[in-house]
Amino acid sequence: MGYVNKGIAKIDGMDIALGKPVYTDDICTGALVVKILRSPHAYARIKGIDVEKAQALPGVECVLTHEDVPKSKFTLAGQSYPEPSPYDRRILDEYVRYVGDEVAIVAAVDERTAEKALGLIKVDYEVIQPVLDFETAQESPSKVHVDDPHVSFDIGLRSHKNLAAADSMGYGDVEAELEKSEVVVEGTYYMQAQAHAMMETYRTWTHFDHAGRLNVVSSTQIPFHVRRILARALEIPASKIRVVKPRIGGGFGGKQTASVEIFPAIVTLKTGKPAKIIYSRRESFSCTTSRHAMRINVKVGADRDGMIKAIDMEALSDTGAYGEHCWTVFTVAGHKSLPLYNKANAVRYHGKVVYTNKMPAGALRGYGVTQGIFALESAVNELAQKLEMDPSVIREKNLMKQGEKSALLEGGDEKNPATLMSSSLDRCIEKGKKLIGWNEKYPCIKVPEGKMRGVGMAVTMQGSGIAGIDTASVMIKLNSEGFYTLMIGSTDMGTGCDTILAQMAAQILDTEMENITVHSADTDVSPYDTGSYASSTTYVTGNATIFAARDLRNKMIEKAADMWNVKAEDVEFDGKEITSKCGKSMSLSKFANTLSLGEGNLQLVGNGTFGGDTSPPPFIAGFAEVEVDMETGKVDLLDYVAVVDCGTVINPNLARIQVEGGIVQGIGIALYEDVQYSQGGRMITDTFMQYKIPCRKDIHSLKVEFEPSYEPTGPFGAKSVGEVVINTPAPAIADAVSNAVGKRFRKLPITPDKVLMKIME
Repeated sequence: MGYVNKGIAKIDGMDIALGKPVYTDDICTGALVVKILRSPHAYARIKGIDVEKAQALPGVECVLTHEDVPKSKFTLAGQSYPEPSPYDRRILDEYVRYVGDEVAIVAAVDERTAEKALGLIKVDYEVIQPVLDFETAQESPSKVHVDDPHVSFDIGLRSHKNLAAADSMGYGDVEAELEKSEVVVEGTYYMQAQAHAMMETYRTWTHFDHAGRLNVVSSTQIPFHVRRILARALEIPASKIRVVKPRIGGGFGGKQTASVEIFPAIVTLKTGKPAKIIYSRRESFSCTTSRHAMRINVKVGADRDGMIKAIDMEALSDTGAYGEHCWTVFTVAGHKSLPLYNKANAVRYHGKVVYTNKMPAGALRGYGVTQGIFALESAVNELAQKLEMDPSVIREKNLMKQGEKSALLEGGDEKNPATLMSSSLDRCIEKGKKLIGWNEKYPCIKVPEGKMRGVGMAVTMQGSGIAGIDTASVMIKLNSEGFYTLMIGSTDMGTGCDTILAQMAAQILDTEMENITVHSADTDVSPYDTGSYASSTTYVTGNATIFAARDLRNKMIEKAADMWNVKAEDVEFDGKEITSKCGKSMSLSKFANTLSLGEGNLQLVGNGTFGGDTSPPPFIAGFAEVEVDMETGKVDLLDYVAVVDCGTVINPNLARIQVEGGIVQGIGIALYEDVQYSQGGRMITDTFMQYKIPCRKDIHSLKVEFEPSYEPTGPFGAKSVGEVVINTPAPAIADAVSNAVGKRFRKLPITPDKVLMKIME
């Protein structure tokens, strides 16, 4: 029975397509409606708040201010304990730190009453000068946090300087190698904040069950982390909380932060009644998290033959008002980009993360690598231009190849560099060049009507889970009648992980996909899983699934051998029938029924846990062709090619969809998307009328091919594919536009006005 590397349809695809009630709001019943009163100021202290009229309004169940809720500080970042993010927020605080920060919580019988109550609350603010420019935040007289929040370990937080985190990594003497280099290029690159823009906005429903436990039904990527976050914030035992994840209508990292769960939960605790919160699209844009905006200065030194000798990357990251994911996103930007060029004698990544009075930044697909790759790959393209060398050739000379070592790979250091066990990146580049017609089109071609066409390229890597931290456990139960229940704690947010994990189990158990029922993400029932983030599901939960399936298969054989009084090595199982060399046999359904009827006296459950010390990188080579109108600055993306190495492709159909979706998001970063604020700190791109994402008409041709490698530590040789896909469009498109126009673009998005200004120069 072969299911791996097959394009199996998503097991929940038809239900979703038919609109069956599978999402959070579909299953919510009889709940109070929760609304939030939000700060109109970027920075202020609440001097007084009058809720008397709101509380007296018929239909209002409760109104909560900072005086009515627990005072414990916590982080909303969904990360494994001990969390690397600072504990720098409360449920409600005396201080509000960005426009949209929470001031009061209202719960009422319906939405209209709740909205009316918000208008009856009177707040007296002491307005404070906000910190809005992340490049000058360290010198600002205003301090976003007046005291140092708690951190689990030293991440460089110094709140008196508005520093949320700092870090440095690398090896060798960077200054000396740059000094010796025959050619040095230097540039400063800016990547803007980006919104998640998932289809389903943030939402949670809470209620007490018959045992008085708090049940939390939420659209979240991190059910187990949500349980821990709620326990700390609400000051109740984690044993009193159950978190259930239904279907998720997209997350892209946004739901790796527990942005909404606390508010209905505190209402249920205060009133004893069910409560729900559903964020509007405007709240989802302006009151949750975005990508971290970053400024990265890059210096690359090389010899005349194009061999890179040194790379220096200095970064400044804007975490906004709170530090969710601030240190980890920042470090990943260097940690998952610098290993690409392992032949350099010295490399360094260093810099700081600052607080500002803007909406917090957080996890977003790519998780810092997107920013790091944009800067590094743009600099390598500029080096190729300075050397008058084809950028694909300079990469062929310098890129890390399978079997080579790097001190910055997971598990390695300067004295004992780690070995890259799998990579087909060199073949990805060659295939991509052919698909885009690189040799015929590079660097640019003049076309009629005053237009120029240019091509550009970039490469990227990422990881597969977080080595030494991410852990997943899986259970597979043999039921009566011979079907299986696959119990997992990971969360399918449209990615298809329920399907590919079932494929893996079916492969090991030699059974039909229809014979496996998937049950996921209920903290009372599911085995522990850190959650669906960090490109971990296929690799981490996939390995756990294989271990669990093998464990169950072995237990079935051992039990049959015990029942027949023969040796286990004399028993075989082909997925449908268990047989022994002595001639005895039993169908799977009869065997399962025998166990359940009591004759076997045993419930067979396979268990598997995986938490590896490796994080094998997937790779992509991306190529873009653009057409630029030299009179208006308008950029049309004519063709985009991505060739992907994600090891063994478990499900080519689902993997292709992942790649295509991530590329479109990357195109959005390059050409359209930009989270913008007014001079007073109010977000002005808080609806789809102002915040532009690519539509189908903006994407002309998108080609995705796979160039598999085999990762020996991965399930069936697989690596991740979820995040890496977003990283190459920005530098590839920036290079293509630069080649067409003859001017370099180092600040995103590349909008027509910016292009026209460059042309006019």
